[in-house]
Amino acid sequence: MTPNRRLRWLAPLVALVLALALGAASGLLVVMKGEQIGQSSHDHWLGNRGVGSTRADPWTRAIIARIGLLALNRSETIYFTRYRDDQGRAFRADCIYELSGADLPARWWSVTLYGEDDFLPPNDDGAFSIDATRTIRDASGRWRARIAMTRDGAPNWISSRAADGFDLSLRLYNPSPEALADETAIPFPAVTRLSCQGDDA
Repeated sequence: MTPNRRLRWLAPLVALVLALALGAASGLLVVMKGEQIGQSSHDHWLGNRGVGSTRADPWTRAIIARIGLLALNRSETIYFTRYRDDQGRAFRADCIYELSGADLPARWWSVTLYGEDDFLPPNDDGAFSIDATRTIRDASGRWRARIAMTRDGAPNWISSRAADGFDLSLRLYNPSPEALADETAIPFPAVTRLSCQGDDA
């Protein structure tokens, strides 16, 4: 086989191998990087209309399978995930945050903290989440929750102890028709970073 013929035969093969490698790498990145679950973004809360739907795309199905989310039908629950504070900084367990908001348009809602492995942090604080029925509100009806490794007297507390990096999962159970039709109508909770160990926050 002449050198020219060999090159003509090798070029398509090399291109095919490179295409397969790049495709596999990009697919793995999407599946392993949880932030990619977001097809919509509202104040750093990422959502995906495919979650809980029979029309979910392959990427959404793969991500859900990896993180073990037993998603309910969208009419029963809307899911949102958040990885960053209001300033766009990734969550850190050694920081103290204030999660705050008003009543959400659903029969019941919850906010739960998950570690980088998509499991609850390995601590025995029993404070992995807050929800609509157990959250203490102020006179105006708003609520605030401390996200930190220690409670320090906070009436509402989510423990980040042993979480390292983490994310927050917001679930709206039996959402209102308005929330289903238009996610921008949802008053999403804010997350403010108050301080961090070893820096000036």
